[in-house]
Amino acid sequence: MHFLSAALESYIAQCSEAEPELLRELTRETHLKVLRPRMITGHYQGRVLSLISRLVRPTYILEVGTYTGYSALCLAEGMAPDGQLHTIDINPELTELQRRYFDSSPYGQAIIQHTRPALEVIPGLDLTFDLAFIDAEKKEYPEYFEAILPKMRKGGLILLDNVLWSGKVLDPIEKKDKVTPILKNLNESLPSDPRVRTVLLPIRDGLTVCTVE
Repeated sequence: MHFLSAALESYIAQCSEAEPELLRELTRETHLKVLRPRMITGHYQGRVLSLISRLVRPTYILEVGTYTGYSALCLAEGMAPDGQLHTIDINPELTELQRRYFDSSPYGQAIIQHTRPALEVIPGLDLTFDLAFIDAEKKEYPEYFEAILPKMRKGGLILLDNVLWSGKVLDPIEKKDKVTPILKNLNESLPSDPRVRTVLLPIRDGLTVCTVE
């Protein structure tokens, strides 16, 4: 669902930082070769992720859900010179495409790919993260959040994408819908969670930002 008109979305993008050429190329290739290309982060949200990362200046970034690598490249733009970005995805068919674009960027050596279920990978990462971005299997968002939280430094940021779920969080829930209730419950529980401070931003399909207390 588009919450804003296409014309207004275009105007917002035009009045924001330009999309880097490498990311434009990645967008084109994703639309040509990959299923469900609408899953790509895209110009405007990518610039938001880049800005957040530049404000945090993270040394260690954790991403759950790589897809074709667009969001990882945006997050890497703000990474400290000695930083690392660990990105996790279960689809081995996209690994080569991701790596090709990572290595075409200035951040290739700092981006580490994990091609296994996130809930298997995260416990084994012996790092303290400054910034985390969750954009994978929606039914597992609560589990991802709980696995990541102990790995975060105090004051670090956890970002959760697609939390408005095309507006379904406001609709009557169908019996066969297993995802919307999970996202809805998570959205409504985070503001009262004493471990974080939370704001839900109406960016694209909803972006929750949590600061770790």
